[in-house]
Amino acid sequence: MSAVNVIGLGYIGLPTALMMASHGVEVVGTDYNKELVATLNAGQTTFKEDGLDELFAKALKSGIKFTTEYQVTDTYIISVPTPYDNFSKKVDACYVVAAVKSVMEVCQKGASVVIESTVSPGTIDKYVRPEIEKNGFVIGKDIHLVHAPERIIPGNMVYELLHNNRTIGADDKKIGEKVKDLYSSFCQGEIVVTDIRTAEMTKVVENTFRAVNIAFANELAKICRHDNMDVYEIIRICNMHPRVNILQPGPGVGGHCISVDPWFLVGDYPSLAKVIDEAMRTNDSMPDFVLERIYEIMKEKNMRSIDRVGLYGLTYKENVDDMRESPTLQLLESQKRHLAPGLKVYDPFITYDVVENQYHDLDTFLKDIDLVVVMVKHNEIKENMAKLRGKYVLDCHNIICDLPDVYHL
Repeated sequence: MSAVNVIGLGYIGLPTALMMASHGVEVVGTDYNKELVATLNAGQTTFKEDGLDELFAKALKSGIKFTTEYQVTDTYIISVPTPYDNFSKKVDACYVVAAVKSVMEVCQKGASVVIESTVSPGTIDKYVRPEIEKNGFVIGKDIHLVHAPERIIPGNMVYELLHNNRTIGADDKKIGEKVKDLYSSFCQGEIVVTDIRTAEMTKVVENTFRAVNIAFANELAKICRHDNMDVYEIIRICNMHPRVNILQPGPGVGGHCISVDPWFLVGDYPSLAKVIDEAMRTNDSMPDFVLERIYEIMKEKNMRSIDRVGLYGLTYKENVDDMRESPTLQLLESQKRHLAPGLKVYDPFITYDVVENQYHDLDTFLKDIDLVVVMVKHNEIKENMAKLRGKYVLDCHNIICDLPDVYHL
């Protein structure tokens, strides 16, 4: 087999390329971002992730290469972003189509094009096939089309790449089995081969299930707050039932999976995806709900200035540096619309300035505020709870105990 050309070296493409290379596959990684490619060629990773640096070192030793150029080879793995249109909620496949177009300009007949990017059901039929056929290739003869949606999450990428089950969707089962063999070079989980549209749907449904489950917990939090009930105790008791597993409420949903993928179904099936639509709106409302709780606590404690309030955490989840769709950023944007700037912000994983009033040291941050809003449950805050003594705390994750003046959602 010739080298595998992995297109897109972001949160999904880079770990995938490194994992393949470290398991004996010849890999060339391609990205249009010259600065990113230069950083990788200088021997440095472009984001923080447990085990990523070690994996990077192994891949470099195995000969992985990074470039801005598309390669002439027989296998392409496309792992580029798939945002959604804010108005229609439909998937925006422009990055996938652009990557496929560039592949068509260099690939040889017989090549397999594997789409790893998460897309809505029918996206490959609607956007990818026409782009391939436009270039004069016959799909199934000149070009083989495959969908192998990623199934990993920041914070645990290396482990999940190795152990998670995978789905391979292909027109031709023989091609699907060939791509399965490629992923089997590192994947220890079960790999299922099916058709492309089923693979598209299963990935979106997985994330939609989680989003709806989270929305139920968030709605419970709002109901319990309205009548002064303890949502965490209620969930704890309910989950003692053998067939109940309610998730925990939180300040919002971020990242590029749960906060995005379910909208694809809403966009494509607006008259059918009613529960999903309402669940997504519930999750999207949580940053505003946190902001309301902040104002309630300020009023109760006679705090007159919001510049004595600090948000702990900028990332969308704990112990990563990924800020995509971050609830904290959503809350700050909402606060701007209320014309009440002044909230202070700190995150140990974000070492550069991204917002106003941002701090880079926990002690300095805490010294300048009276109310701490725990937006992200980084290990750092769990290990420094004693430093919160004497502060008012809005704990959005129910992680703080044995301290006075702790509020919840």
